[in-house]
Amino acid sequence: MKAVVQRVKSAKVTVGDEVTGEIGPGLLVLLGVARNDAEEQCRYLCDKIANLRIFEDAEGKMNRSLLDLGLQMLVVSQFTLYADCRKGRRPSFVDAAPPETAEPLYLKFVEMARGLGVSAATGRFGAMMDVALVNGGPVTIIVESA
Repeated sequence: MKAVVQRVKSAKVTVGDEVTGEIGPGLLVLLGVARNDAEEQCRYLCDKIANLRIFEDAEGKMNRSLLDLGLQMLVVSQFTLYADCRKGRRPSFVDAAPPETAEPLYLKFVEMARGLGVSAATGRFGAMMDVALVNGGPVTIIVESA
């Protein structure tokens, strides 16, 4: 699994005219699932992201996590994180998991985050989504499972 994690002041995702998920301060997680991923990678990535110390403490040092501060998470599925652009001009997505594998792991990631006590909002798997955010910092980190 692979995630692009952005520290945000706010973020929301819409499908058409419907807001499917919206958060205040916290993390926007663009989540990609690879062909061979399983629950083990999901658990690792969820725990890593929820505990990443990328929020400032009283001294202005990045030393606090989403869980430390009780902030929110918006999780948006994004198979394009597994784009392979090495050949030609059109990306290949052969490393991305097919929807029947990716969707259950995406939902499991959200369930695990909620199990940790995170207020997690979502996009809609497989839909064409518009994501709006106010990036705080900016802080953007790429996190991958082992």
